[in-house]
Order: sequence, then structure tokens, then C-alpha cells
Amino acid sequence: MERSENMRKTRSVFALINFALFLILIILVKNVDVAAIGPEGTSIGLSHVNGIIHDFFGINMGWYKLTEIFGVLAILVVAVFACLGVIQLIKRKSIVKVDKEILCLGCLYALVLVTYAFFEKVIVNYRPIIEAGAEHVEASFPSSHTMLIVTIFGTLMYVLEKYIKNEKVVKFCKVACLVIIAFTVVGRLVCGVHWFTDILGGCLISLCYISLFSNVYNRL
Repeated sequence: MERSENMRKTRSVFALINFALFLILIILVKNVDVAAIGPEGTSIGLSHVNGIIHDFFGINMGWYKLTEIFGVLAILVVAVFACLGVIQLIKRKSIVKVDKEILCLGCLYALVLVTYAFFEKVIVNYRPIIEAGAEHVEASFPSSHTMLIVTIFGTLMYVLEKYIKNEKVVKFCKVACLVIIAFTVVGRLVCGVHWFTDILGGCLISLCYISLFSNVYNRL
């Protein structure tokens, strides 16, 4: 019992640290080394760091397409749990009887959506390129793709054992989740559609959300 409580406290501290680092990063990006290095003369924070890293990797559409596939997989994961939740709600005739895992994931997915919508309106940084089909440069911070995939596959690893009883399959799926997360973080940086600070921001807020999910999930 004491160990469990210590773990909850550790997860809470970890979530707070990552959220604090996320806020600090926003302050730095908005106020430190801001220069007009983006498309259409957009001002970018921490411009020297972001500019050097972006120039080093350039634009790589192969990595971009790969991370887009991972994004589709993440949406499919959300769709599967949403369908499962609706089926349980219909059969059990009460939302409180729906699996706690699904309810927790639903709240988490809603939080990710709200975060995405918020930073589409409250713009911290703009993209280093104007994407195909876009008329103007778009909001870039935090990397919504990174946030989506890291959060969804990071939390998926917690609930796999509930729905998959084969231990080997569970282990394989967890490794696959880690590989997808790693390739997404690297891929979104290398493909050149985001600045380094966008990727870092996406990782920090994702780690915060994963820790919060873990804490709530274990308490329930």
C-alpha cells in the first residue's frame, strides 16, 4: 500500500515537472532569440537553435509520409476504443458500467483534442514550411502529431493486458508502441515540417498527460 502511494506521488511529481518544463519552453520560445526566420517573415523563438537544426536535417518527405501513417494508426486506436465504449454502453445501459480503462482513455483523448484546439488559436510558433495545400504558414507549437502519437501509444501500453490475454502478444504490442513513438519523434524532426522546439513541446505535454492518465487509472 505504501509503495503504491509512493508511486502515485512520483507520477504526480513527474507530471508537474513536465508541465512546468512545457510552460517554461513556451516562455522561452516567445521571448528568447526571436527572429524572422520563418516563411512569410514569421518570427520564431530560439531562432538560432531551431534554425541550425532545421537546416541540418532539411526537408525529408519520406519521413513525413511514415509519420503520417503512424498518425492514422493512432486515430484507429481511438476509434477502436470509442466503438468498444459505445457497445458496452448500449449493452450495460450505464456509463458507470463501461470499463474504467475506456472512460479514462476517453477523457484523455478529449484533453488532447482541447490542447490541439487551444494552440491552433493561441499561436506560439509557426511552421518552418508552408505545407502543400495550405495558403499560408500554419501554427506549429507544440507538434500536434507528436503529442497525438506519443500520448495515444504511450497510454495504450497501460491497458493492453486488459484486452489481450496472450502475454507474448502484449509484449510485442508494447515494443511496437515504443518503436512507433521513437520513429515519430525522430521522424517529425527529420522531415522538416516542425522546429525542434515544437517536437520538444509535444513530448513534454505528452509525458505530462501519460503520467496523469497513469495516476488516475491506478487510483480507479
